[in-house]
Amino acid sequence: MELGMGTVSVLAVAAAVLAVVAVALAAVALAGQRRVRAAYRAFSGGAAPGVGPDVLTLLRRHVDEVAGLRDDVREQRRYAEHVRTLLGTCVSRVATVRYDAFDDMGGRMSFSSALLDEHGDGLVVSAINGRTETRTYAKPVRGGASRHHLSEEEAEAIGLAMAGEPGSGRGDEEIPVRRPAARVVRDAS
Repeated sequence: MELGMGTVSVLAVAAAVLAVVAVALAAVALAGQRRVRAAYRAFSGGAAPGVGPDVLTLLRRHVDEVAGLRDDVREQRRYAEHVRTLLGTCVSRVATVRYDAFDDMGGRMSFSSALLDEHGDGLVVSAINGRTETRTYAKPVRGGASRHHLSEEEAEAIGLAMAGEPGSGRGDEEIPVRRPAARVVRDAS
C-alpha cells in the first residue's frame, strides 16, 4: 500500500501540528511544575521537594499553627475586654468651669472641675476664691448626678464632661459664667 503525495503531506502537517501541541503541553506542564515547586518551597519554609517533610506533615504543622494562633487571638480578645472594663472606671471625662464667685472679685479665680469615668461616676471639685481665703469642696457623682446639692457651675462642669467623648480631651474648655448678684458661700457639711 502506497501513500499518495497528498496523503503524505496531510500526515506530515498533522504530525507537525501534533508536535507543536505536544511542545506547548510540555511547556505548560513545566510551568505548572515550577509553580507547584515554588508553592511547596513557600509552604515548607524553603525546602525543596523530596528534601524536607512531605506535604501531609507540612499541612498538619500549618493546621496546628493556625489553631495556636486562633487560641492566641481568643486570649487577646479576653485581655482587651478586661482592659476595656478597667478603662471604663478610669477618669476619662473632664471639664472645668471658671467663674467669679463674688461680684467684687475678678479674674475668674474660682472653678468647678468634674472628673468622671465613662459612666459618669467620679467627683466634682469646686474651689471658691475670696479675698482672704479659698474654700474647696468635693462632691461624689454617680451617673452624672450627685446626692448633694450642686451649684450651677458644678452642674455645668458635669454636663460638659458628660457631653465630651471619653478620652478625647473635649469638654475641658473653660466657660465663663456671669452672675447678676453676689453669692454667699457657706460650708454645707
